[in-house]
Amino acid sequence: MNEAPLDVLAIGAHPDDVELCVGGTLLKLAAKGYRTGIVDMSRGELGTRGTPEIRAREAAEAARRLKVIVRENLELPDGHILPSDAARTAVVRAIRRHRPRVIFTHYWDDPHPDHAHTSRIVTEAAHLAGLIKFDAQAGLGRHRPNVVAYFLLPHKLAPSFIVDISAFAEEKLAVIQSYASQLHNPDSPEPETLISTESFLRRVEARQRYYGALIDVEHGEAFYVRQALNVDDPVALLTRPMSLYS
Repeated sequence: MNEAPLDVLAIGAHPDDVELCVGGTLLKLAAKGYRTGIVDMSRGELGTRGTPEIRAREAAEAARRLKVIVRENLELPDGHILPSDAARTAVVRAIRRHRPRVIFTHYWDDPHPDHAHTSRIVTEAAHLAGLIKFDAQAGLGRHRPNVVAYFLLPHKLAPSFIVDISAFAEEKLAVIQSYASQLHNPDSPEPETLISTESFLRRVEARQRYYGALIDVEHGEAFYVRQALNVDDPVALLTRPMSLYS
């Protein structure tokens, strides 16, 4: 267990999922002094390009640039991340080891089965981790996060909140570029993938600019939560600079 609990734990199906979806938010939170961490469900061994060993080195470099306290890999089988008791227990133990207040993970309605199943596993594990008799023999002690916030939202879904990452957009791009084996390289002999196309990073930026435009900033990352939010100061929450076009 870490010396102190994490404030935020981001859980992604594959190495690079977290960086692409919430890298700017993690950078911003680290800059504010929050303790952040990442858990990858699989090693990404079915990826068309690179190898698991290369991906592991790239993930370590990305974690360094993100300034996370911890990054670990549960080594569930890529392409076969299923909502089994073994998978739930592995995530429960990770939650209990790191004791985060907030978890970020995939939105459940996703065409990639690993993403969709990760969402379900994490949601169930976040509840089970608070049950004192569940997996008690591991000796980690119960812990239930305050909230699970979901990323990589369907285009038509209104986010629950958007984080302004404008000041961290360039730094996030540098983090993503840690995954050189996956990105565009005209000299690579490996087959092309969606991520390796020349336009991919522009599409990532376009998504950030879309969400940023919804809150009148340059770049944003969007999240959805199922729970009703307990707001202490609605004026502080709801007040933001007026649009230039008001």
